[in-house]
Amino acid sequence: MVELTERQKGILNNVVKNYIKSVEPVSSEFLEKKYGFGVCSSTIRNEMQKLTDDGFLSQPHTSAGRVPTDKGYRFFVDSLLEEHSLKEDIFETDWFDREMDDAIKLLQSVTKNLAVVSSNLSLGYLSDKKILWKEGWEEIIKEPEFKERKLIDDFISMVKGFEEEINNLDLDAEIKVYIGKENPLPKAREFSVIVSKCCFPKKEKGFLAIFGPKRMEYEKSIGSLNSLIHLFEKF
Repeated sequence: MVELTERQKGILNNVVKNYIKSVEPVSSEFLEKKYGFGVCSSTIRNEMQKLTDDGFLSQPHTSAGRVPTDKGYRFFVDSLLEEHSLKEDIFETDWFDREMDDAIKLLQSVTKNLAVVSSNLSLGYLSDKKILWKEGWEEIIKEPEFKERKLIDDFISMVKGFEEEINNLDLDAEIKVYIGKENPLPKAREFSVIVSKCCFPKKEKGFLAIFGPKRMEYEKSIGSLNSLIHLFEKF
């Protein structure tokens, strides 16, 4: 396994963060100007080449910039999960309290709020009642990746495949993140799935999932899911 230096870790994480925001390849000149790293842009460029050689970054076309690979995203996500600093207080309890007595309304409300906060497609499922609900289609298809009709079709197929296997999923209570080719789902190589088993209020079992492009805002998506799971534990 490749061991990255602290400088390489910083460069990689900032390439991922900036690519998520800009959808544009990130150059060494940009990183030097914005973050410095205490070295010149040529040194940063050399480090980016090493990260490319090791499979964490790729260079699209003839661009001077780099973009994350699945391996690069995985390193970034693992770093987030190791930090244990993902927010657990994103959601207020006022809307939650109003829906407590109706399991279906609660599921709909939870899924909608998760979609809004994460800016992705969210899915909620009550295992006991076999009720499934999705929210967020309107926003997710606005992402640049979905300008291609084929990717829209692939995304729909991936979500459909997830629904078909929903009762066969082997999940524990921990949040799982599947990035690109890690996905066991068909036609999912360009997307990421974040999923976790959870116990809804009144001890109803189920799980929540977030679907989006690989370029999703992982910190916000994982943080929002983490926040809901911890909120459930209070009821």
